[in-house]
Amino acid sequence: MSDLLQRLRGCGWRMTSQRRVVAEVLDGEHVHLTADEVHLRAAERLPEISRATVYNTLGELVALGEVLEVSTVGRAKRYDPNAHRPHQHLVCSGCGAVRDVHPVGNALDDLPEAERFGFTVGLAEITYRGMCPDCA
Repeated sequence: MSDLLQRLRGCGWRMTSQRRVVAEVLDGEHVHLTADEVHLRAAERLPEISRATVYNTLGELVALGEVLEVSTVGRAKRYDPNAHRPHQHLVCSGCGAVRDVHPVGNALDDLPEAERFGFTVGLAEITYRGMCPDCA
């Protein structure tokens, strides 16, 4: 059983066939699919699944904190099942490919006190951008 499916069972999420297939499509490393890509892959396994069901299920997974919604400038939102391991994202400026990266160090430590403007900072989200080997 996949990590995502185990987490969802552990939190008591009602596992319908539609929800299960969406979770199965999302499972894995470096998975950052758009809702339309999730729907296409889910429909290969369960042809009767509707786009609305996929969107609703993705919304529930995000609300549960089991999937992250990743926004990239000028592109469709992507969904990341790696919600429980801290990481940042590397995004290709050409094709939009997204990879999880795990930089060394703490990004919060890199923000000087003078640049915090009195904020109590608890989270840093960093997106690295560049060109993947296929687009370079």
